[in-house]
Amino acid sequence: MKTARTNGKQTQTNMVDITHKIKTLRKATATATVNVSKPETILALKNNSVPKGNVFEMAKTAGLFAVKNTHTVIPDCHPLPIEFTSVEYRIDDLTITIIFNVKTIYKTGVEVEAMHGASVVALTMYDMLKPIDKNIEIGTIKLIEKHGGKSSFKTKGISNLNASVVVCSDSISAGKKEDFAGKAIIEKLEANAVKINQYSIIPDEIDSIRERAITLSETNNLVIFTGGTGLSFRDVTPEALEPILERRIPGIEEAIRSYGQDRMPYAMLSRSVAGTIGNCLILALPGSTNGAKESMDAVFPHVLHIFKILRGQQH
Repeated sequence: MKTARTNGKQTQTNMVDITHKIKTLRKATATATVNVSKPETILALKNNSVPKGNVFEMAKTAGLFAVKNTHTVIPDCHPLPIEFTSVEYRIDDLTITIIFNVKTIYKTGVEVEAMHGASVVALTMYDMLKPIDKNIEIGTIKLIEKHGGKSSFKTKGISNLNASVVVCSDSISAGKKEDFAGKAIIEKLEANAVKINQYSIIPDEIDSIRERAITLSETNNLVIFTGGTGLSFRDVTPEALEPILERRIPGIEEAIRSYGQDRMPYAMLSRSVAGTIGNCLILALPGSTNGAKESMDAVFPHVLHIFKILRGQQH
């Protein structure tokens, strides 16, 4: 946690929490410009005759060091693995354009890293060229494009989705405990513009679970069960659903368990299930509040892409 003072008052600021995010391929391209004042400077660059050395290579090296250390310069940037960088130069008259590309597979983007790299390349060029050109200017530094993360997996083109949430629990259905997992699932669905058709609580009975899945699949795009995926005698949700699922989707199950395992070693004991009945996606998630939340974080919103496929669109 960081402490800052504003108008004499102490305030607390925190680094953005990214622990709930999934790793995806992240890419960013940034540019910066260096404007020289005379053609002789460009000629010296091209001929590698600048007194301080090879400007292009030195500036590139400085940029590569900078991008790896962005988090040590900008406080709110997370340390992350930089898995690819490239620096390109384009010369137009008296303007040198720096194109800086960065890639990683991580939970957060690399836009600031790309811009930091481009700016340090420009500053290094300025420093190396100033002995032969006193009127150099660093021009615009800007982000050109970025890819990866939540913004790249928007549910654009998928609309009017509806869902029902079913809590499977003897104790909750008997009024002995309050449900939090089902409500957490509903909150996540609503955040992804999925309309809630029905919310219900039923006991851990195979026949009840199976009947509810078959009935709800006829009127919902998505049916999510929470509870009954553990290993106790009364945990029977997978046994209820597996025989009636027309197509299992192992990748969803694997993603949920892998995500959970990174956060809680007991996740390996969960028996989450995913599959379809007709054009309805059926999910069986853990009954603990954290287990339900983390399972939803693991696959949303990108799991909604399934409805494009079910509606006949291409991947």
